[in-house]
Amino acid sequence: MGGERDPATVSAFLLGALLAGGNGVAIRFSNRELDPFWGAALRFLLAAALLAALLAALRLRLPRGRALAGAAVFGVLQFAATYGFAYYALVELHAGFGQVLLALVPLMTLLLAVGQGQERLRVHALVGTLLALVGVVVMSQAPLRDSLPVLSVLAALGSALCFAQAAVLVRRLPPVHPVTMNAVGMACGAVVLLAVALVAGDTFELPDGGETWAAVGYVVTFGSVGVFLLYLFVLRRWLASRAAYSFVLIPIVTVVLSAWLDDEPVGWGLVVGGALVLAGVYIGALREPGARVEPVEAAS
Repeated sequence: MGGERDPATVSAFLLGALLAGGNGVAIRFSNRELDPFWGAALRFLLAAALLAALLAALRLRLPRGRALAGAAVFGVLQFAATYGFAYYALVELHAGFGQVLLALVPLMTLLLAVGQGQERLRVHALVGTLLALVGVVVMSQAPLRDSLPVLSVLAALGSALCFAQAAVLVRRLPPVHPVTMNAVGMACGAVVLLAVALVAGDTFELPDGGETWAAVGYVVTFGSVGVFLLYLFVLRRWLASRAAYSFVLIPIVTVVLSAWLDDEPVGWGLVVGGALVLAGVYIGALREPGARVEPVEAAS
């Protein structure tokens, strides 16, 4: 089945962006009690356990050889590197501003895909990315006026770069069922994050507060299992740069939730910036593209 304008693919794209919008806020709450690398490791340990149970229930086989190695590399890049940087960044940065920086993912993905010979530079995709970036900057202009911790900003940019490269990489890997890919990837990512937490001197403890457990529960279930199953479903049917446009839709949800739950300052820019983001997403991701891509079917 072609996935360019397939309603199921578009619905998965939009639902994934909606669920992912709560992740930045939940990470902020998790970081208030748990050290960042340990918090990320705990998240993916629990998510990997859930996916392993689902894998067993569906009687899916673990990949072997190159497919297994590819899933492991994907996991280290997608979960250990991306979220190690993200959890560190969100100790200091508000979730909404962090998503402004992560909105660079589509542009980074496009440029990496072009540089690695997967895609050609498409004008409408570049225009859509730039328009959406203007939107998220306008939407979060109040936080941009504050003084920013340089290391946290660099960590957020590193997170965006790792996510973009993982999206490009996965299209070169042997096809693996999304449940299997995420189960293996999250397990490998969690092991690496545990090692980083140990080196960083993080305290290994479980949350005490109900608020922290709620945050961890959200990022484990909806924010990890749900979001990444949907993301890989979309990524097997769309170009990597097109699937990455969820990162310019997510800030709308994140900024609203962050303002409500975390007192992030939000001004009039939310409405204007949100409209620009939606326009950019439509132009770059949802409008019929000039170049088509054959969908990559996941192996069962």
